[in-house]
Amino acid sequence: MAVAAESKLARLTVDTDSLVARIVLRHAPLNVIDIAMMEELAQTLAELELRPDISVVLLSGAGKAFSAGVDVAAHTPDKVEEMLSRFHGVIRLLIASKKVTIAAVHGHCLGGGAELAMVCDMVYTGDSAQWGFPEIELGCYPPVACTALAALVGQKRAAELILTGRTISGTQAAEMGLANRAVAAEELAGVVDQTVQELVGLSPGALAVTKKAIYAWDSMHFDKGLARAEKIYLEELMKTSDAQEGISAFMEKRRPDWAGK
Repeated sequence: MAVAAESKLARLTVDTDSLVARIVLRHAPLNVIDIAMMEELAQTLAELELRPDISVVLLSGAGKAFSAGVDVAAHTPDKVEEMLSRFHGVIRLLIASKKVTIAAVHGHCLGGGAELAMVCDMVYTGDSAQWGFPEIELGCYPPVACTALAALVGQKRAAELILTGRTISGTQAAEMGLANRAVAAEELAGVVDQTVQELVGLSPGALAVTKKAIYAWDSMHFDKGLARAEKIYLEELMKTSDAQEGISAFMEKRRPDWAGK
């Protein structure tokens, strides 16, 4: 019989009980994903992968948001390469995991937060949650979304979301295919728990092998696509004056002055 356990890190709370690991992002007020959170997520996911007593991993956010995205301060030229490497390491761990991964989304789910949620096997969202990929407003782009979003919502919708940075509701996210289902905020926990209970009644081994089969085709392309998106980000995007201006303007709380180069 599994023994309930809880560990509290600087940026996460991890609770394990009855085949389920619940990871809660805790970085008030909006659970911004900084380097410290990336390190803790990578460590936690790697440890959980080695545990045969865990078959389901549930990701959620504390407080009023799932996550408003990756720390903008980590996008500066001196930090961006480490940030991309660490964040994409977390994404790759989620995608390669043999566990069934579920994201429970409420409040803001933006940028890297939306990327974190979208690569989970199942996503349940509050209908009033706010989803979006606003990186273009900083003169940047979301590499994971550029690689994988079209497979979820279609090429045209992916291009619209990434190129405009437009924010959509949880209801729209579910209609597009970003989430399995959108429900009222007060119903979210119950809907997620129902799915979790269905999963823990099934064979962990069968779930792991079936998950591998589901993603057999996509997994061959994702790694190459993300590596290319990351290379373009570092070697082309981050060398533009507009990318540097967008990040500086955000941190200085002013409107960017685009140079177009």
